Amino acid sequence: MTGPIIVAIVLAAAFVGFVVYAIVEGQKRKLSAGVEEMIGKEAVVRTTLSPKGTVLAEGELWTAIAEDSTIEAGEEVIITKTAGLTLWVTRKSEEKEQK
Repeated sequence: MTGPIIVAIVLAAAFVGFVVYAIVEGQKRKLSAGVEEMIGKEAVVRTTLSPKGTVLAEGELWTAIAEDSTIEAGEEVIITKTAGLTLWVTRKSEEKEQK
């Protein structure tokens, strides 16, 4: 009678140990979904940026501000900085010229 109880206790302890390990490892990982990860990525202008408008980046619509001049809908841009949920962008062609 005590054999099955011991087996159940060992299995329960192993399960709890695994769950604790998984939680600790999950907390150690660096968050990679932050808006700061957007810097340097490409986006497409959806509404004219003069200087504020909307861009499509990583499959989502974002509020964006053009750093230099008006950027028309459909143009490709590069994300240069972020603040909250707003992206700052420059024309993709300007980014290449600066390099």
